[in-house]
Amino acid sequence: MAPATSNLTRPLVLDNALDGVGHTPLCRLDRLAKAHGIKSNLFGKVEFMSAGGSVKDRIAKRMVQQAEKDGVLIPGKSVVIEPTSGNTGIGLALACAVHGYPLIITLPEKMSMEKELTMRALGAEIIRTPTAAASHSPLSNIGVAKRLKDAIPNAVILDQYTNPNNPLAHELSTGPEIVAAIESLPGNQRVDVFVAGAGTGGTISGTARALKKHNKDCTVVGVDPRGSVLALPESLNVLKDEEDGMYQVEGIGYDFIPKVLSREPGLVDQWVKTQDSDSFKLVRDMMRQEALLIGGSSGASMAGALQWLKASPERDVEGQNVVIMLPDGLRNYMTKPWFADGLTGRELGADLSPEVASQINKVLADNHKYSLSANGDIPTHAKVEEAVTAFAETMKGVSVGTRGVNGVGKAAIA
Repeated sequence: MAPATSNLTRPLVLDNALDGVGHTPLCRLDRLAKAHGIKSNLFGKVEFMSAGGSVKDRIAKRMVQQAEKDGVLIPGKSVVIEPTSGNTGIGLALACAVHGYPLIITLPEKMSMEKELTMRALGAEIIRTPTAAASHSPLSNIGVAKRLKDAIPNAVILDQYTNPNNPLAHELSTGPEIVAAIESLPGNQRVDVFVAGAGTGGTISGTARALKKHNKDCTVVGVDPRGSVLALPESLNVLKDEEDGMYQVEGIGYDFIPKVLSREPGLVDQWVKTQDSDSFKLVRDMMRQEALLIGGSSGASMAGALQWLKASPERDVEGQNVVIMLPDGLRNYMTKPWFADGLTGRELGADLSPEVASQINKVLADNHKYSLSANGDIPTHAKVEEAVTAFAETMKGVSVGTRGVNGVGKAAIA
């Protein structure tokens, strides 16, 4: 028998993959802090070290297990459906594989192919939906998920946008883990500032509740991409004339306010807006300076943290502890143009002579155009209408086994 452990500590022997969810470390970001002239202690909460590779593993595990306890999910009968930008889908695919539920994910076209392939590897079925479709549209990933639920017997949408187990997962695990890590350090043992991006809002809301219990003076800073409407005051969300409102960063930002994003006064103290260019630059900086293979939303969190700290001298205080949420890793974005284009060697000139840098850049650029796709758009698997119809027809009379939907495969939406 494995030795008893705290629920904040990962066991040395896992009963299954879900035991590897969470329990992620804080990592000092001293090199990045020095490069930006930051006096505060910067720590990244490295969520790509969770079993499924992101912070969303936590909510997926809790939503599935609680739904099963509540009788909402019935083994051998229920089918799970979820609209997601990808990471919740991966977490759900992990949980559904362990618990034996078939899973259908509705995913906007802009989300990376890596996310889709990971979910498929874990047994999920995917329907791509138009990125531009508004959340209330029947063609959006939310709209399509609802239509599938109506069409498929025993289907359940766990609904990360409204499910209280989303923020609760972070209040009970993410926040306490951060507190325990900071309290293990010498000197200041308080979390003074917490910075996180917001998508559904569950991460920042639940973690903030836990951190404010630990230190009522903890400042919580929300990060929202330009083009999203989550930030407060609402004037922050007004676009400039030349801005089209589209953003490439995945997993944060929405065109509506999810129910689980708390507007409780004093919970999220301030908001900052970020640009894709700054977010993706911070991804590269973090890789080169801290050797952390983070994803785009992590870059946004870092960009937001630096923006907030630099905005006023009294915010950056020597000895204070600033924890930045790093929601996922680079695995999900290896072929996205914002990352792949940065591998052509254009940054080499800083450390090499112009002649050598030019030669290396040319070789790498020539290789790049043959080895990586220049097309960043992910084509739809099928037209949404055809996909919904195909799933509804296929599911009629199909038996649901404990390992998946018998007879449903890729052909159903091809």
